[in-house]
Amino acid sequence: MTTDAEDQDRSDILDNYRAQLRAMVDGDTEALGELLTKDFSLTHMTGYFQPMQEWLAQMRAGQFVYHDAREKDVSLQVDGATARLVGRTVTDATVYGARANWPLQLTMDFIRADGEWLAARSEATTW
Repeated sequence: MTTDAEDQDRSDILDNYRAQLRAMVDGDTEALGELLTKDFSLTHMTGYFQPMQEWLAQMRAGQFVYHDAREKDVSLQVDGATARLVGRTVTDATVYGARANWPLQLTMDFIRADGEWLAARSEATTW
C-alpha cells in the first residue's frame, strides 16, 4: 500500500512528464524549461550528451520539431526525494530536417526541490 503523500508524488511526477511531452509538441521551450532542473541534460539515442540550454535553443531554431508524442507505457519508482521514470512513446519528430516516427524510451531521473518535482536528466533510446 502507498500513502497519500506517495500517491501525490507519483501523480506530480507523471504530471511533469506529460507536461514535458505537451510542451515539446507545442514548441513551448519556456514551459519545458520550467519542468527541468537548471543543470538538466538529455542524452540522445545517438549518445550525444546535450545540456538543457543547447537543446532548448535548437528547438527554438527549428532543429528539433516535435509533431506528436504518443505515450505507450510508463513505469515509475519513487525513493524519497528522487525518482526514476521510464516512458515509452512513439514520437513524430523532425530532427535536423529528417522527419520520422521514433519509438523512444525515455529514462528520466527526477528530484524534489522546494516541494516541486523536476526532471534532472533524461536518456533517450529506442525500443
